[in-house]
Amino acid sequence: MKFLLDNWMLISVALTSGALLMWPVIAGGARAGSLSPANAVQLINREKAVVIDVGEPHEFAAGHVIGSKSVPFGQLEDRLPGLVKNKALPVIMVCPVGARAARAAGVAKKLGFEQAQSIAGGLKAWRDAGLPVEKA
Repeated sequence: MKFLLDNWMLISVALTSGALLMWPVIAGGARAGSLSPANAVQLINREKAVVIDVGEPHEFAAGHVIGSKSVPFGQLEDRLPGLVKNKALPVIMVCPVGARAARAAGVAKKLGFEQAQSIAGGLKAWRDAGLPVEKA
């Protein structure tokens, strides 16, 4: 007990540094709906996931995941239910950097697509992983 009282400052620094080291793991839980490009490929190949590119048409034309369907974020609520009839299928959202795709996954979940996820880092992460991209 004397040790704890004499070294309270060192103990608090150790606890604080431990908490800061754990922060990425804790914060990662907030992005539980995001996939790595490798995990996205597995979902596409194994579970026939549908890839939806929520970028603008000019972004889609500049490059997109092979086989993805273009649905700009602003049109997602109107077009997604007609495009993906089976709400049990995994739906993977992608955009150039991942921010819109994360929001789109939330919108898709509200529409009843429980397996909606986004690619963390978007199309940039997809390209960085060396995965194929096609241009329209």
